[in-house]
Amino acid sequence: MEARITASKPNPDVITAIQHLTKAINAGGADPLLLSLVHLRASQINGCSPCVYGGVASAKKQGETDERLHNVVTWRETPFFTEPERAALALTEAATRIQDGSPGVTDEIWADAAKHFTEDQLSAIILEIAMTNFFNRINRATLQQAGKSW
Repeated sequence: MEARITASKPNPDVITAIQHLTKAINAGGADPLLLSLVHLRASQINGCSPCVYGGVASAKKQGETDERLHNVVTWRETPFFTEPERAALALTEAATRIQDGSPGVTDEIWADAAKHFTEDQLSAIILEIAMTNFFNRINRATLQQAGKSW
């Protein structure tokens, strides 16, 4: 499969906007490793190979184990994730699967996440989910391939 667009020079306004979003996410106080898991799970759901590839690479740089990375897709059935991580992954799935006709983020899912994270951390997690879904859709539409570094 070949990418439909190979932009050699990114739009500087888009780059600036992404940098501002990334800065806001990082300022929210959520654990960067958790944000990598959130990014990975949303990308798995959306079938975005470059973002799955990048999410794994990012998590590994932060010390994540292969065992946990291989089991993000089955996080409910494994003992490898903490309760806060499970709450963040449930939030990720609910916010990402809205196009599937699922109910989205229910009060129960939100309340569980709110038990583990501050409002600033929740804002960072939600922004990470939204930005990941943004990139997933661009990459899927343009057939971007895994294996490139960002």
